[in-house]
Amino acid sequence: MSHFKPEFKVSNHQVDWNDPRLDALLRKTEDWKLDNRGAYPSQEVQVQVGWGAGTTRKAVLVWESDRVMVLETRFLIPQGEHVRVDRVFGDSMRTGWGVVAEGRPGFREEDKLNGVYVHWLHVT
Repeated sequence: MSHFKPEFKVSNHQVDWNDPRLDALLRKTEDWKLDNRGAYPSQEVQVQVGWGAGTTRKAVLVWESDRVMVLETRFLIPQGEHVRVDRVFGDSMRTGWGVVAEGRPGFREEDKLNGVYVHWLHVT
């Protein structure tokens, strides 16, 4: 017998996608550009792009979860590229690998002024 009780309730309500109020709400949000930055203490890291890359380049880790990293760079990394991320962790170096799911120029004004690109990596 299980004593597990889910934390959520399933609703039987259907969404009316033709409701003008919902349409108005969605129109208000379509220009939002969320990128997960600012809610995580940023950390300078070194990245190597590609499997056989021998040189490292500077980047900033601006957000992380179990399966995703968000990096700021001053260069574009192509979608699908494998990236090695090296960072200082205490007295040692921690290395992680990811694949670029998306990369684009930053939307923020300071991004545009500094040539910042934002990349989402799926951690492998």
